[in-house]
Amino acid sequence: MGEVHTEVFLLAVGVMLLVSLLVNRLGGRLGIPGLLLFLGVGMLAGSDGLGIQFQDYRLAQALGTLALCFILFQGGLDTNWAKTRPVVRRGLSLATVGVLVTAGVMAAFAHYAFGFPWLAAWLLGAIVSSTDASAVFSVLKERQLGLKGDVAPLLEFESGGNDPMAVFLTVGILELMANPELGVLSIVPLFVKQMLIGAVFGVVLGRAGLWILNRLQLQFEGLYSVLSLALALTIFAGTAVAGGSGFLAIYIAGVIIGNAEFIHRRSLLSFHDGLSWLMQVAMFLTLGLVVNPHELLPTAGLALACALVLVFVARPLSVYLSLARAKMPLNEKSMVAWVGLRGAVPIVLATFPLLAGVEQANTLFNIVFFIVLTSVLLQGTTLTLVARFLRVREALPEVTQYPITYTPTGHNKNEMVEVEVRAGSAAVGQRIMDLKLPPEALVILVHRAGEFLIPKGATELLAGDSLLVLAGETELREVEGKLHRPAGTV
Repeated sequence: MGEVHTEVFLLAVGVMLLVSLLVNRLGGRLGIPGLLLFLGVGMLAGSDGLGIQFQDYRLAQALGTLALCFILFQGGLDTNWAKTRPVVRRGLSLATVGVLVTAGVMAAFAHYAFGFPWLAAWLLGAIVSSTDASAVFSVLKERQLGLKGDVAPLLEFESGGNDPMAVFLTVGILELMANPELGVLSIVPLFVKQMLIGAVFGVVLGRAGLWILNRLQLQFEGLYSVLSLALALTIFAGTAVAGGSGFLAIYIAGVIIGNAEFIHRRSLLSFHDGLSWLMQVAMFLTLGLVVNPHELLPTAGLALACALVLVFVARPLSVYLSLARAKMPLNEKSMVAWVGLRGAVPIVLATFPLLAGVEQANTLFNIVFFIVLTSVLLQGTTLTLVARFLRVREALPEVTQYPITYTPTGHNKNEMVEVEVRAGSAAVGQRIMDLKLPPEALVILVHRAGEFLIPKGATELLAGDSLLVLAGETELREVEGKLHRPAGTV
């Protein structure tokens, strides 16, 4: 009997995943964010739809936490530190000041407009205060949306960095509700401790994880995926056990590892990209199952009002205040304000009051779920339109898919890099042999007009050619210097 139940459960999981992916494909053509469709499939399969009974909030919270661990790790791996470094200060401002302002505005609205007690109002504000990494990462990828200036790296850094702040605020307010005798200032040392430990552990364990990846000799390539999973879980949970923010630590560790060379880099990045998508689909399906749509109706008016205030007041105000001193065009700030997507993080945080036995927990959960639906539907479907209106949209650079891959061994410093021969370069019209490239630099392929040429010494370079070069860091800089040198210069 147990085997039958297990098989039925696995069948349900498989079918829901398949349906979600098929619906997501259709939604992509209609411009509907996949996250919204995943939630919808979960709700249709739930108690008000096909009748699947799932009200285990503790399991939903555990799954959500696990999913966020891998999503944030993947977000860190994908973060280009060279592009992100200039926006770190602004990103930290959004992840701290911005979260506080958003929570404060929402708390004031819930208190004065609907009579929520102050602590309950602040709890609602804290739960919906952060943008969602999974929502931002996935919607930007779905839309293939290129954004001018520092908008994209700022959004990605903010979404990866503000979750720890929202988690801390939620847990801190719940602590105050359980122990009214404690003052607000009593949670400040806890905040400093969590962020400091999270940052230190993220850096130290990230570097240690990178060292282990490159030094531990495993017999099969597939075991390196298992190793990376083990490292991510150890960094996240180890930091949390030590009293720090595991969310902050795993994101920082991902950034450190993702911006370094490590063995089987290409296959591991591909593996974690797929795992991140699986976690997103599973998380949104589970959260959709938890919700009973008929329970959303009584709070629909209140929730819609909160959602509109969040989108049109709280988020823009938090962005403009956080970036008040930043030298950033107004249209770029406005785009950052609009991409304030809420996703699974607020819904996962909304399970905290349910497990803590807070009196208004069910109402808060339904409001938060409605806010997330509104945010993804309203903001997620209009990103391209708003980017075009604000004139911050740009075409994404084409990524050439070479019919060759290079796997670093972890024991040398060679890199395989694509170098373009720009128009006006002194290299245009020159043969490769005449460029006098470093002997240690190997030109592997030449990409020209969609075709790949096997290079020879007599191969003449044209403007727009892309050379796939294998060399060390010093030699690569010399190659780039020769290929990018303007014509007529010595």
